[in-house]
Amino acid sequence: MSMSDSDTSSQGSSADYKNFRQITRDRLLYEMLRSTKTGDSKSTWKVLIMDKVTIKIMSYACKMADITEQGVSLVEDIYKRRQPLPSMHAIYFMQPTKENVGMFLSDMAGKSPLYKKAFVFFSSPIPQELVSYIRRDTSVVSRIGALSEMNLEYFAIDSQGFITDNGSALEELFGDESSSRRADERLNVMATRIATVFASLREFPFVRYRAAKSLDTDTMTTFRDLVPTKLAAGIWNCLVKYKSKIKDFPQTETCELLILDRSVDQIAPIIHEWTYDAMCHDLLNMEGNKYVHEVASKAGGPSEKKDVLLEDHDPIWLELRHAHIADASERLHAKMTSFVSKNKAAQIHQGSRNGGELSTRDLQKMVQALPQYSEQIDKLSLHVDIAAKINRIIVELDLKDLGKLEQDLVFGDAATKDVINFLRTKPNVTRENKLRLLMIYAALHPEKLEGDKIKKLMELARIPQDDMNAVYNMRFLEGSSNTKKSSSVTFGLKFDVHKKNGFRKDRTGEEMPFQLSRFYPMIEELIEKLNTGELPKNDFPCMNDPSPTFHGTSQGATARVGQPPAPHSMRSRRTATWAKPRASDDGYSSDSILRHASSDFKKMGKRIFVFIVGGATRSELRVCHKLTTKLKREVVLGSTSLDDPPQFITKLKLMTANELSLDDLQI
Repeated sequence: MSMSDSDTSSQGSSADYKNFRQITRDRLLYEMLRSTKTGDSKSTWKVLIMDKVTIKIMSYACKMADITEQGVSLVEDIYKRRQPLPSMHAIYFMQPTKENVGMFLSDMAGKSPLYKKAFVFFSSPIPQELVSYIRRDTSVVSRIGALSEMNLEYFAIDSQGFITDNGSALEELFGDESSSRRADERLNVMATRIATVFASLREFPFVRYRAAKSLDTDTMTTFRDLVPTKLAAGIWNCLVKYKSKIKDFPQTETCELLILDRSVDQIAPIIHEWTYDAMCHDLLNMEGNKYVHEVASKAGGPSEKKDVLLEDHDPIWLELRHAHIADASERLHAKMTSFVSKNKAAQIHQGSRNGGELSTRDLQKMVQALPQYSEQIDKLSLHVDIAAKINRIIVELDLKDLGKLEQDLVFGDAATKDVINFLRTKPNVTRENKLRLLMIYAALHPEKLEGDKIKKLMELARIPQDDMNAVYNMRFLEGSSNTKKSSSVTFGLKFDVHKKNGFRKDRTGEEMPFQLSRFYPMIEELIEKLNTGELPKNDFPCMNDPSPTFHGTSQGATARVGQPPAPHSMRSRRTATWAKPRASDDGYSSDSILRHASSDFKKMGKRIFVFIVGGATRSELRVCHKLTTKLKREVVLGSTSLDDPPQFITKLKLMTANELSLDDLQI
């Protein structure tokens, strides 16, 4: 097998530094598609044939216009019936499965192949038996222009984020554990896909992971306790092969990878996150990044519905997505006011109106009356409408009071009596929001679930049993590392539940212009500790370390890990730099991020990768962007999926109570 040879290493010239998704895009467009242009074929159009997985990989990283620019005139699904095009060359980008290889051979074999020549690129390493399978068909071999391993089998959902598209990982790995073999298969796929991230970037990481705790004879250890350990071992095995197989793959460590699971922070997927991005996806019933926008008809008829994508190509979205919703609304009003003040026709229109300050909606109607500026105002009007809709929902659902209680609970400023009072005085709160409140309460006070206290709260909130399964199933994300085999207690507590006001030390120098910007996800602290070298190796071992106490292969050695880290449920009273005032030039405020983005990336240090098994959140992705600027290191977030609260709650409901002991596992 040949390996395409493009210098995508981050160790190159700092002037050529590209972020994670840019490198992914460049490999697909230039290393794969452009490489098929040979000799007089530069003007020849080609067919691009992909499977369901590689179609998604391509769609996350590239636009159709990008693909067309590289000489592709037609994109096809390998499993759909295709028209023969014997005069054209074909590019196959596919997973190395027996089914895919069989379809490829069927296309190209015999006297009448579908295409003149085939350039074949596999998304991950191809097994030797499939190589032999291809070579046995001599009629096909002569028609192959290239046969390469791209080693690119992840989905770049953000400039600094990817998923492995294992959306059911939470249920399969942390819930029903009746089939450890099936779970191992899922982890193997996950490990292979994560490893291709490092193959693409030509990075060799220090691989660190959350260790399983207290593996002794009196402790029941479940499969889910070992998920990070097993995943780290799988990734390590792939990386070791890459070191000897891929040209220019680093032989020494160039970056850091931290493998976690959803138990590291049970609250982040549930709590209301008050940034523009999170509010859009939480409150507006979006499908992925697609938002249905109602546009007023220019002819005066009924409004028209238009699908728009809230993505990086929209500069306003890029600027505001991580801003607090109140800050985003203020900035949008300022932008609309600025547009009017700089436009003479709009000023005349304004002068004909009564005196007094105009609302954002008035300003929007004003500029929409100026057809010559329609292109400039379309994007601005879109976001004005979205922000207005979100603010209406916040008022209708009484989310400010709920959000304050949520954050007060997390910071230890509210207790059971406050939850009871809220449920009694706010009867119109939606069922979903009451459920989320009880889930936060359960995560902070898991001991309450052992008696009838949570049952009484459930009755007060009028939550049906089906919804309460999500609350009870949060115990699977607590871990059972402290649960004795002889114990009947269903909760293995990671937190010191007897420690009152378990806050971390206040952090100075961080402002909080908005009350509801207190919350921050736990990975922020972990990444900062990883950056400073303060992440405990007992709790987060390193696969690269030759010591036998690592890798999870020795029960006796692992039992010496020691005590778990500080409680993870209570946040300290610190504020968020992402919500600084507009005048701030901290490099992260949304008016400065665009101004400094290119120059900042040129000064980046070694990358940090964080992978969360069981789903990541938008708040965690936001933190990675924030810390990239703060630490001057590109922080890339990976996960099995990116979940908004409704999806996460649905997954929790699907989890069940079967558990395995260590004796049932094959590590």
